[in-house]
Amino acid sequence: MASITLEVPDPILESLPVEDDDAASDMKLAVSAWERRINDLLEEGDVGHLVDVLERFEDRWERYDAFIVELRAWGQSPIYAMAWRDLHESLIQQLYAQEDLADEIDRERHARIVDDGIRHRG
Repeated sequence: MASITLEVPDPILESLPVEDDDAASDMKLAVSAWERRINDLLEEGDVGHLVDVLERFEDRWERYDAFIVELRAWGQSPIYAMAWRDLHESLIQQLYAQEDLADEIDRERHARIVDDGIRHRG
């Protein structure tokens, strides 16, 4: 399977406070590390661990989304939580935008659903 390129979308970077270059750098560094890890998994043909990474992105998206409400309740700015939430959503979309990869991910997820259903009945 071909390697993929992930990026931090410009609208997410533009949503960050201008005076804080650290957050943008942190996001770019994180995406670069995830890209390397995902490409290593693709090179190994390890779709199972790739789906694990995707599920972690989904879990983090949910965690940041919930954190936004909490920050607002405490009168704090949720801008960083919103940016990280949106980044995780974007990464999920970027992975699914790879047509061959999306098919592999769906097959693995369906296999897990079937496997879990069989295990829970036994």
